[in-house]
Formats: sequence, C-alpha cells, structure tokens
Amino acid sequence: MAGRSKRTPTRRAPAAAPAPPKARAVPAPSAQSRKRRTRDPDSDDSDATAAPQAPSSATSAADDDSEDDDDFMAAEIDGGSDSDSDPGSDAGDDDEDEEGDERYAAIDALTPEQFMRIAGPILKERLPYLAKQLAELSDGELDGEGDDEYRPDGDSDEDDAAMDGDDEDDDKEGEDDEEDEDEDEEDAGSDSDEDDERVEAGPKIIPGPEIIPDTDSDDSDADLDHVNTVGNVPMEWYNDYPHIGYDLDGKKVMKPAVGDELDKFLSKMDDPKYWTSVHDKQDQKDVELTEDELAIIQKLQKAEYAADGFDPYQPTVEWFTSKTEIHPLSAAPEPKRRFVPSKWEHKKVMKIVRAIRNGWIVPNKPKAEKPKYFDIWGADTAESRDDHPMHLPAPKMALPGHIESYNPPEEYLFTEEEKQAWLDADPEDRKIDFIPQKFTSLRAVPAYDQFTQNRFQRCLDLYLCPRVRRNRIEVDPDSLIPRLPDPKDLEPFPTALSIAFRGHTGAVRSFALSPTGQFMLSGSDDGALRLWEVATARCLQVWTLGEPVVSVAWNPSKSVAVAAVAFGQDVAILNLGSTTVAFGVATDAKTAKTTTTMLAGDAAPVAAANSASGQRLAPKCEWRRPTRALAAQGVAWTVHHGKPVATVAWHRKGDYFVTTTPNHGAASVMVHQLARKQSQQPFKKNKGLVITAQFHPTKPHLLVATQRYVRIYDLVAQDIVKKLTSGVKWISSMDQHPSGDHVIVGAYDRRLCWWDLELGVKPYKTLRYHQQALRSVAFHPSYPLFASSSDDGTIQIFHGMVYADLMTNPLIVPVKILRAHAPVNSLGALNLRWHPTQPWLISSGADGVIKLWT
Repeated sequence: MAGRSKRTPTRRAPAAAPAPPKARAVPAPSAQSRKRRTRDPDSDDSDATAAPQAPSSATSAADDDSEDDDDFMAAEIDGGSDSDSDPGSDAGDDDEDEEGDERYAAIDALTPEQFMRIAGPILKERLPYLAKQLAELSDGELDGEGDDEYRPDGDSDEDDAAMDGDDEDDDKEGEDDEEDEDEDEEDAGSDSDEDDERVEAGPKIIPGPEIIPDTDSDDSDADLDHVNTVGNVPMEWYNDYPHIGYDLDGKKVMKPAVGDELDKFLSKMDDPKYWTSVHDKQDQKDVELTEDELAIIQKLQKAEYAADGFDPYQPTVEWFTSKTEIHPLSAAPEPKRRFVPSKWEHKKVMKIVRAIRNGWIVPNKPKAEKPKYFDIWGADTAESRDDHPMHLPAPKMALPGHIESYNPPEEYLFTEEEKQAWLDADPEDRKIDFIPQKFTSLRAVPAYDQFTQNRFQRCLDLYLCPRVRRNRIEVDPDSLIPRLPDPKDLEPFPTALSIAFRGHTGAVRSFALSPTGQFMLSGSDDGALRLWEVATARCLQVWTLGEPVVSVAWNPSKSVAVAAVAFGQDVAILNLGSTTVAFGVATDAKTAKTTTTMLAGDAAPVAAANSASGQRLAPKCEWRRPTRALAAQGVAWTVHHGKPVATVAWHRKGDYFVTTTPNHGAASVMVHQLARKQSQQPFKKNKGLVITAQFHPTKPHLLVATQRYVRIYDLVAQDIVKKLTSGVKWISSMDQHPSGDHVIVGAYDRRLCWWDLELGVKPYKTLRYHQQALRSVAFHPSYPLFASSSDDGTIQIFHGMVYADLMTNPLIVPVKILRAHAPVNSLGALNLRWHPTQPWLISSGADGVIKLWT
C-alpha cells in the first residue's frame, strides 16, 4: 500500500470476530472509498507540487468519521489490536503500518455482500450518503454516472473523470484476482502494490501532515453548538429576511416564533429556568447557563476572580532579571557549613532559653495601658456612636464666636444705651445671655458666673426636649425651574436695529404712532415736535412749542387726524388733516372734512367756582384758542390746566382723552371731550400722588395709577371696581393688554408687575431683571409680546401669551435683550411703543435718537 496514506485506528477494536472465508472475486475498492483513504487533490496538475490545503471543519469531520469506520471494520476482520495509536500523530511505527496494510488488504478481499453485511449498519447510522453509494455498489449501479449525487468533499468534474479511469483499472484488477484466487496474503499485498501504482498514474499527490483540530486550531469548539453557521457577523443583517442564517448542510435556518410581553411575563413567573437563561442572538433562542457559568457570574458580581485558586498576589517570577550580570555565575559546590547547624546560633538560642528560665524574659507579658488621647473638636468615630438603628445624636452646642472673645472687636461691645436696653429686656427676649467685655489679656478674664446655669439648661435640653428624625425630601433641582419653550419657536419678535430717527437735540420723552403705523409724532426736551415717516425716517414737519414736550398721543380713530401734545401746563390739539401742514397725512377728503368739523365750534362755558369766603376762583381747566404762532403751525385748540401736565391718553373711540397733573389736588385727573370742547373732574379728591391714567380698552372703566396702587373706576356706576396692590415703592408707567384682563406696571425700584384681573388684586408675576429704574412698559396690540425699557439703556422683550381658557395662566418667556440707548445723565431708554400691525418696536432715549427695531 505504497500509494495509500498511513492511518492508524482511532479507537480500540472490539473482540475479534471469526475471519470470513476468502472471496473468489476481490473487486477493487470504489473511487470514493479510495479517496477517503488517500488525500484528495483539489488542485490541478500545475499545483500538484504545492502543500495540500487544510480541509474545512465540516469536511475534516466527515473524513475523520470515515477513517474511524474503516479502521473499526479492519479491526473486526483482523481480530483487533492491543495497541492504541495517537490520532494526532502523522507517522507511526513500522509494525503498525504493516498491520494497517494487512487490514486494508483483508477489506479488499471481501465481496460486496460481505462488506455490506459488516459495515452497513455502522455506515447507515453515521454516514447516510455513504451507505447509499455502497448500496449502489452492491447492485452494480455505480458506473461513473451520477453527477448530481451528493459530494461531501466538493469533488469537481476532473475528479470524477479521474475516478472513472480508476474504475476501469479496478475492473482489470478484478479479472486478475479471479485467476489468482488461491494465492496467499502476500499475493494480495502485491496486488495492492499494483493498485497503488495505478493510482499514482493519475495526478501526483504529495502527502502532508494530517491536520487535527485542537485548542491551537482556528476552528472554535463553540461553533459546533450553534445550528446557525453564519459566523461572527452582526445579526442585524438578517432583520429583513425570514431566516437568520444557514446550517451545516447549507439550508436556511428560519426565525423562531417570538413571544410578546405577556409571554415573557408568564415565562418569568412560571419557568424556574428563566433566571438562569440568556438569549442567544445567533440562534435566536434562550440558552440555559451551566452551573460553572453561574458560578463565574456570581464571582464577578462579588468583584472576585473567575478562575478558582487564582492568586493575584503571587510572587513575581523574574524570568529575565533586571540586574545586569557582568561576570558569569558560580557553579562551585555548596560548602559543608551550609548543611551543618551553626554553633553560634546554638549559643544565642541557649542564652535566650536561660533568660526565660530565670525569669529575665517573660513571654506574652501584658502591656501597660496607655492613656488614650483624642481630638475633642474632631469628627466622631465609630466607637463613640451608638449602633442602634434609631439612635438620634444630640445636637451640638453652637461654637463660640468673635463676640465671646476676651478681646472682641469694637463693634461687638455694647454702648451705654445698648447695655441698658439689654438689662431692661426679659431674659427670653435677649439675643445673647451675656454682656461682651474686653480684657487686656487672657489672665485677666474672671470666672464665668453663668457657667452652672448654662450647664443646667444644657442638661434640660438633652433629656426634656424630644428628638425627631426629619425625612429629607429629595427634590430634583431641574423640576423647580419652569420648562420654557425655545425662543426660536416664539418668533417673530424684534432682534436687530433697522432705522434710526435723528434730529432732536434733547431727550425724547414721548412719541406716538398713527393708527396705520405709517407716521410718527415725537416730542423732545428741546421744545420741538416732529412728524416722521416710519418707513423712510424722513422728517415731514416740525412744530416749535417753546417748552419741553412730555407726552404725545395720536387719536386712535382712523376717521379723524388729530393728536394731543402735552407741554408745560397746556395740551395742544393738532389738526393733522391739512395737506399744507402734514404733507397729506389725511389721505382722503372725507377724513379731512371730519377732522375740521370736529375741531370747529366754540368751547363750552366753564362755571366758575367760589371759595369759602365767597371769592371767585379761576377754573382748574379751560379750553382756549391757540396763539397766533401756534395757530400758524396747525394747532386748533389748547387746554390749559394751571399745573404742569404729565400724561395724556385717548379713549378707544377718539372723542375723549384724559390728562394727569400730579400736583393739582382733586383736579389731578381730568377727562376732556373733543366734540363739545369741555372738561370735567371725575373725582372730588385723589388718594395719593397720581402718576398716570388710561381708559379701559373694552369697558367704561378708568384706570388711575398712584404711587403704589392701581385703582379701577366704573365711570357709569361712579364707583371703584378694584384696587390693585403692587408692592413697589414708586410706579413709573402702566399699560393694558388689548383684551383688558391684564395690566402691567413698571416701577422705579426695577420691578415689573403683571396682574391677571381674574385672579385677584395681587400681582400674578413680579419680575426684576433690569439694573436701573423702569421708564416705560407696553403691550403689543396684536402679537403676544410686551416690553420694558430702563435707565440702564436696555430693552427687555418678552413673549406674553394670554390664553382664552380662563383655567390656563399666562405664559411669560424672556426672548431678547436689546442694547438700545446709551445712558445720558443717568437716563437711558425713556419710552417705547409697538407698531400697530407689525412685530416692530420703536424706542426713544435720553441721547435724542429714536430707533426702530425689527
């Protein structure tokens, strides 16, 4: 068997069976069985000289099984062997090779029927496909055809052709064997040699070392436990497919049924193995952990090492020493003194023994107790605490401060008045129970006369006062901060400067926009009143009034073109419907005619008041015709108040307007009617200093803001409706929401108060964000926006959403800070107004500039 690779049996053979009779005709083994006993060349003739490639795990496993079957059958025929060979070795002893050749020769001598009777049950159990081919061999049907048959080794067509050629040679060899049927085993050995020579006639096979998978192999034993053989690939690749991979036969492994959350819960409650199972992503099934694996997991949970008996502190073995050896190490034999007990050590030991016998050395002598020192101010140790779970330590006494020093600072010493007040007060009302004293040195400090009393009070506190354990409430700090929307989601609102209106030389304290937002009137401390076009910042008209303009209000009615301007003690009524004066502010003749008709006529007579002595008093408010200079500039009427006017505001219908004169007593608030040219005093007396007044946007109410309160009056019922408490020191400005249910005020103490009139008389929100006093506040007529200006030169813009649902509180979100005006003489942004239709903001400041923000 020179051409056949040497193989030794992989298991011990069973008891020897009786040798079968020699067959008359001994056919050659089939090509496939010969391939299993020889190494299969997978390459062509050009690659015959190369080293054979290692077979795959599945192929090598099948080959090993076939080799085991051949060896086992050979052992049965030959009678068994007492020696076991190592399956991992590539070469054996010569005797074992000869025994293997004899076994293969005995197999070749069997007839197909005898071979199937002996090897059939084994092959059917382990290799079904090989049993099928052997059955065809017994019937004489295996004649080279059957290209579609199962090829476990992946044979190619060239290998089939080679096997067909070998079959023809086997037929000739069978004829020769029939003639020499009486020859002995040596003749059979010679025939096998001829057979090997015929096998070698094909492609040259270079035998190589047999590859046995072990721990050093690339194959993993863990892969044998998996049905799915896709390897270590992400299982997400198969999410869109009905299968999860392929098995060893190349068939698809379908996805198993997946239970819902209810099935998982039932499995968790009913299955005792649920807690010891893990999910295998590769096979999509639950795998139960072994006892060893559970033990490893428990060790890892306890921060222990997984391996048993592992010592992390074992001594280091320096396989390569860190010390450089210059000279060679000595190999001289050890001297005798290394193995003989030392005489001097014996003398030392005997000396210690005599000392112990004489009592000079006392073993285990008790040590004298040393005093224990500890830090009385240090932290308590575990020894001083009670181990009881409900132990509540007593509160410690307060540590002494600077006031208890023997040499306290001067500010801690009592004056004569403070000392007398301390002596006159009751002991329970005194903040401290002693009088601070100052001494030149610590030696001069006398004994503390209240020491015994203080110790007694401390003892009373310890055993009379109950101790309570208060559970601390864990509050998430983020939950205390209101969740506000992103300002980007609340657009539009002003963010950048668009236009600057320049022309005034003094501080611009007030301005007003037309109902359409096309024009703007502005008044300044320089005594000038200017008319601007908002879109272009072009100045259309300039009026010279001679006194600082403190308030400007444009009539909200679109049917008339009238404005009220407060300067000094007068309020001027401007006719803006004339094209020669206002450059066509009134765009149609109907508006100009309505304006002229309203301003025409004479003023109503004013009844003179008499004093207590019977003298006639001058009227507190009087309608007058303007001077010739003012009439030439388009002033139709002037309303004289007798005191400086602070503010002026129109009613929503445009016929009434209200003015405030803070230092005019009961006449601080005056209501004027433009159509009749008459004025009336709504209050007999005012409670407090009047700051500003406005009409309600939807109801016949009048809002009057004094220094600290805002009062709402019903003009029809002539009664007060509400008195809003602000909590500020001095109100500076006020504005109302277009719905009329919300009011905001600004104060000189840097606060802004928001009232929801449906909630009560106290502010719903009080905001304090400016660095200086607030000068003006304003709601937008149509957008959910409001703003405030301050002397620090900044303008704060807020998103103020008011909901129609009365159960929902308003939403206030700061969205933008505008650095509007530079402070001049401690005055910054003095006034601001919103555009009637656009989300634009116009502001004026002490620098004399009006700015449009978009």
